[in-house]
Amino acid sequence: MEQHRPFVLSLAGLDPSAGAGLLADIKTFEALGTYGLGVCTALTVQTDTQFISAEWQSAAQIIAQAQPLLETFPVQYCKIGIMKDVHTMLEVINAIRAINPDIRIILDPVLKASAGYTFHDDTRLSAWKAVLTQLYLLTPNLQEALLLSGEKEGPAAARVLASYCAVLLKGGHREDKPGIDSLYLPAQRDTDNILDIPAGKGRVYPKHGSGCVLSAAITAQLAAGVPLSTACITAKLYTEKFLASHSSLLGYHNT
Repeated sequence: MEQHRPFVLSLAGLDPSAGAGLLADIKTFEALGTYGLGVCTALTVQTDTQFISAEWQSAAQIIAQAQPLLETFPVQYCKIGIMKDVHTMLEVINAIRAINPDIRIILDPVLKASAGYTFHDDTRLSAWKAVLTQLYLLTPNLQEALLLSGEKEGPAAARVLASYCAVLLKGGHREDKPGIDSLYLPAQRDTDNILDIPAGKGRVYPKHGSGCVLSAAITAQLAAGVPLSTACITAKLYTEKFLASHSSLLGYHNT
């Protein structure tokens, strides 16, 4: 009998343009050989260029969606995107862990949409510590890392955050290492133990939802049994292929 694909879960916003959020995650999961389960955290009104509004799901509504999935399917990896606030996120994570204490959570800390919409008013490290300590991996861009850590430089920010969980500092806006993603592991904050993942040499185009795709690709790779460092490298390659797939802000998912 054919073995079932690994199950992975995304908790993210519903983007009608399908470039970002829940729909982008499910596309990525499917393309990378996993079965994607989805929980909606917000009903958004947006396109690839505009973020107009969000109708947030409460913690109770999110948990109600996730609970039967987690009780039915053997989900070992879960990716989280936007939620109303950090308090909602913590309540949801605690509920998920009550159902499956061994689940590994990857958080893409979307603090602001590329179209300019701000999701989280409270970005103080003190408010996020309880969430960070329960994560397997955090995937911030430079600005998100700076906001969450309170530091003024990317490497210092990543080291602060890596005292709680593994951190993949994305290179899209970095001046110190343009285009290079850096993986910081919790017990290895020394510069020599940081894994730098260089950008490819092919031509790529800006994409709506590229951060969602990267974190979803990492989650899918981890669910397939790939080590974290390899998962980050492979996911970056997949994301670059996605970025190169079309010159518009919407990309295509191909294996």
